[in-house]
Amino acid sequence: MSMTNTEGFVLRGGDSWRDPFASYRWLRDHDPVHRVIDPVRGDYWVLSRFDAVFDAVRDTTTYSSAQGLTPEPAAMDMFGDMAAPIVMMDPPDHTVMRRAVSRPMTPRNVQPFEPAVTAFVDERLDRIGADEVDIVELLFKPLPSFAVAHYLGVPESDFVRFDAWTQRIVAANADGDIANAGDPLMDLLTYAGELIERKQVEPGDDLISDLLQSGTAAATPMWIVGFIFTMVTGGNDTVTGLLGGAAELLCAYPDQRAELLTDPDLVPDTVEELLRLTSPVQNLARTTTAPVVVDGVEIPADQKVMLHYGAANRDDREFGADADDFVARRAPRRILSLGYGAHHCLGAAVARMQGRVVLQRLLERFPAFSVDAERGCFADGPYVRRYESLPFIAG
Repeated sequence: MSMTNTEGFVLRGGDSWRDPFASYRWLRDHDPVHRVIDPVRGDYWVLSRFDAVFDAVRDTTTYSSAQGLTPEPAAMDMFGDMAAPIVMMDPPDHTVMRRAVSRPMTPRNVQPFEPAVTAFVDERLDRIGADEVDIVELLFKPLPSFAVAHYLGVPESDFVRFDAWTQRIVAANADGDIANAGDPLMDLLTYAGELIERKQVEPGDDLISDLLQSGTAAATPMWIVGFIFTMVTGGNDTVTGLLGGAAELLCAYPDQRAELLTDPDLVPDTVEELLRLTSPVQNLARTTTAPVVVDGVEIPADQKVMLHYGAANRDDREFGADADDFVARRAPRRILSLGYGAHHCLGAAVARMQGRVVLQRLLERFPAFSVDAERGCFADGPYVRRYESLPFIAG
């Protein structure tokens, strides 16, 4: 069945992110190929079952990223004269650019960065005393900014400025209006140009240097500026969403936390389960290049299709009757939280490592910690579900 109204799916933001899961279930069970008629953004379709979303993310021929990842028909206009970011490229161009930047963030090459992440986490946790703190502000937001700065080769002396720009830009981008970032956006773009010039003379072991030395014709300075912007917007709020949601789930399921405290070796697999349930990027769009039939419904060509990762990752057809529950030992085999196929998240290994380190250090240092999810505030923005603030007590 296909509906021609917005019942069952809304673009959320702020407090409406608090508990969207009954709506997700309704979509999967009653209207898995859901048509939205939006007078502002234009019409689009929503896929919510795991198999349909999983097939779509791997089929870059039928489901193109080149017209932007949001439902708006003019989604690419925000980039102006900048070349399309890597996340909005299709193979074979995407394959060429991804190959140029993938080396530093493979699982093997991420390992040497883990001690620095652990030290960063411990230094932040050292600041926690008996009083309540906002764990998002203290740790969950600055940690991914620190990681992005590292991989871009930002000197340590510039970390404070870089983090300040990052937080403003991430917030504006999440709202769908990057122009609201104002001066921080212009400061970052200016800084990006200066950083590129520096790396041309003094290359390092970082992504910008790799791009400059790749010999890839498309890796122009302007494209690299766009890549830096993509790293800032894509590498921050997703990890923040994972960490905030994970802290909430660990408190909501004390029996599962007890299992982790008893068997810390469970933590890496548990990160996969937490990624599944939190699904920081809840939904992004593609554009059909040809008519496609999904669950008996034909979606025409040139249609925006929202891939609802948040709903798909809780589909009981894939994960069983307890799909909405946190099960530390589940070890899900396939999840959509970090993409799949050609567009599998470039920083997936870095995100997993950050999640694992934070989980290990929180459980070891504050095994009885608690968060007040009811008083926590969700960030605005219709695509990433993340806490903007979350009260934390060491216990």
